[in-house]
Amino acid sequence: MCEMALSKNKHRSYISVPSQIINSISQSSLDSLLQTPKKKHSSFSKLRVFFKAPRFFISLISLLGFLWVLKMWFNLGLTMPFSHNPCSISEDKSIISSGILSSELKIESGEVDEFWKQPDGMGFMPCLDFSGKYRKESLEILKDRTKYLMVVVAGGMNQQRNQIVDAVVIARILGASLVVPILQVNVIWGDESEFADIFDLDHFKNVLANDVRIVSSLPSTHLMTRPVEEKRTPLHASPQWIRSRYLRRLRRDGVLLLRGLDARLSNDLPSDLQKLRCKVAFDALRFAPRIQELGNKLTERMRSKGHYLALHLRMEKDVWVRTGCHPGLSHDYDEVINNERKARPELLTSRSNMSYHDRKLAGLCPLNALEVVMYVSINALVKFH
Repeated sequence: MCEMALSKNKHRSYISVPSQIINSISQSSLDSLLQTPKKKHSSFSKLRVFFKAPRFFISLISLLGFLWVLKMWFNLGLTMPFSHNPCSISEDKSIISSGILSSELKIESGEVDEFWKQPDGMGFMPCLDFSGKYRKESLEILKDRTKYLMVVVAGGMNQQRNQIVDAVVIARILGASLVVPILQVNVIWGDESEFADIFDLDHFKNVLANDVRIVSSLPSTHLMTRPVEEKRTPLHASPQWIRSRYLRRLRRDGVLLLRGLDARLSNDLPSDLQKLRCKVAFDALRFAPRIQELGNKLTERMRSKGHYLALHLRMEKDVWVRTGCHPGLSHDYDEVINNERKARPELLTSRSNMSYHDRKLAGLCPLNALEVVMYVSINALVKFH
C-alpha cells in the first residue's frame, strides 16, 4: 500500500496500488499522474469564446447590412433600384406621334425649360414581350371568323376609354373578333361622336393586329344575327368567369353584345392579358389626328408664350346634376340644375340625403364660377405683387 497526499489541497487522497507497479514507476512520473493539470488559456480559446458571444453576431449582422446599403447607394443610385432595361428592347422613338411634345423643345432663350422636359420614366423602358404560349394562341384567334363581340361604352371620356381597353382584353379572352366599340350617346349632352371621331381607328387596328382582330362592322354572314345581350357582368370578373359565362352562347349565336363594362374586368389578370391591357391603353388608343394637332398647338402656345394656368372648371351641366351642387352662375341656372336633378334622381352619385349647403361644407362640390375667379385673382396677386 502507498499513501500520498495531493499538494495544494487540504484533503488527502488514498489510492491502493500493487507494490509491483509502484516499483516500476519513477517518482517523477508518479507525481505527474497525481497532480491536477493546469488549464492553459491560449489565445485561440479566447477567440473561440469571443466568437460564441451573442454580441459578436449582432455586430457582424449590423456591419454586413451597412455595407449592403452602401453598395446599393453607390452602384444603383437613390431613384433607380432596378435595371433600366428589364426587357432589353429599344425605346419607343415616336414620342410626338402619341400626342406628347418632345423633350427636345426649348424656350426662346435657348435653354431647356425643365417644366416641359419629357419624363424619362426613371429610366424604365416598355416591357411588352408576350409569352410563346400567347403568340401561339394568337394564330388561332386571328383566323377565327365565327365569333364577334360588340360593346357599348358609356360615361365620360375617361370611363369610355377604360371600357374600350377592357373590351379588347375580353375579346382576347373569348377568342372573338371585336367590332369597333360604340360610344353611347350622353344622356345630358346628346353627343353623337363615334369612335373614329375621337380616336385614330387605323392606328388602333394596326397596333392590335397581332393580338385581336378588329372589324369596323359585322360581316354579311352575321348581319341578320340577333346578338345575345348581357347586362349583368359582375364587378371585377375573372377570365375564367367570362369564359364559363359567355363562350358557349357566343359559339352558339355568333354575336355577343356587352354594355356597361366600367370596372367589370378584374385587375388581377395573368401577365399576358395585363400586358395587352397596357398595350391598348398606352399605344393603341391614340387621339384622331385633328384632335392631336389641336392639342399640340395649344401646348406649344402655352410653352412658348408665357405662363398659363390650366384649370378644369367642371361647369358641365351633368357634373352639377351628379354632384348635387350649384354652379353659382345665377339663380335661374341653379333652378335648371335642380329641375334636372329631380327629373333624373338616379344620376345623383351618392349621399342623396345631404343638402347643397352640407355638401359644400363637407368639401364635396367643385369650385363654382365665383370661386374660380377668386382663386385666379389671388394667384395673380401673389405672382406679380
